[in-house]
Amino acid sequence: MTALPGICEGPLSHSIPGRAIRGGHLEVVVHDLRDHTHDRHRTVDDYPFGGGAGMVLKPEPIFECFEAIRADAAARGESIDEVVFLTPDGERLAQPLVNRLSLHRRIVLLAGHYKGVDQRVRDSIVTREVSIGDYVLSGGELPALVLVDAIARLVPGVLGDAESALSDSFQDGLLDAPSYTRPAEFRGMRVPEVLLSGDHARVRDWREAQRLEKTRVRRPDLLDFDPGVPPSRTDHRTDT
Repeated sequence: MTALPGICEGPLSHSIPGRAIRGGHLEVVVHDLRDHTHDRHRTVDDYPFGGGAGMVLKPEPIFECFEAIRADAAARGESIDEVVFLTPDGERLAQPLVNRLSLHRRIVLLAGHYKGVDQRVRDSIVTREVSIGDYVLSGGELPALVLVDAIARLVPGVLGDAESALSDSFQDGLLDAPSYTRPAEFRGMRVPEVLLSGDHARVRDWREAQRLEKTRVRRPDLLDFDPGVPPSRTDHRTDT
């Protein structure tokens, strides 16, 4: 649900999300809040009560849009698992949360804009509030796209190699090991010999050591990591 649907359309047609959608593994519908307004200006925002700078997204179009989405889900015999509001004051997005959300069938994402949304929306509709970092963007559209991308790669059938997602940074609390490809030597820089050895046990041990060392240096906080719910390997479809 967004007041600026054009921001979302391009990114959703490319890379892994685009492939997931075209392959039928993921359905993403962009809902324009202005389609749920009833004045000739299609107004979705207004000044905040009590004064102050900025504009606030009005409750009426958000409620009507959500009710239309919920009715469509009910007509399919389904329900909405989560309504996620993307906001700087939400819980920090991390891989365990992405893993849990990837197990849901239907998620509604609400992109705030301007000075946010009317609090009554957050009190009545939203089930989870998520932030992608301690900074402020112009709206929640880019964070929503980040969340869609993170979820899409965990949906079975999306990645050519399912193990790829399970070995990403943060899946088990460690950062990923360095990666190399051909040529084996480039401008005097050689690929570590262990990766050319063909000894899978040595390669595995080398990568694990590299992951531990990189995490110790760059993100020591992750060494006390709780992985939470791992991504499911069973086939399912996620609608956002």
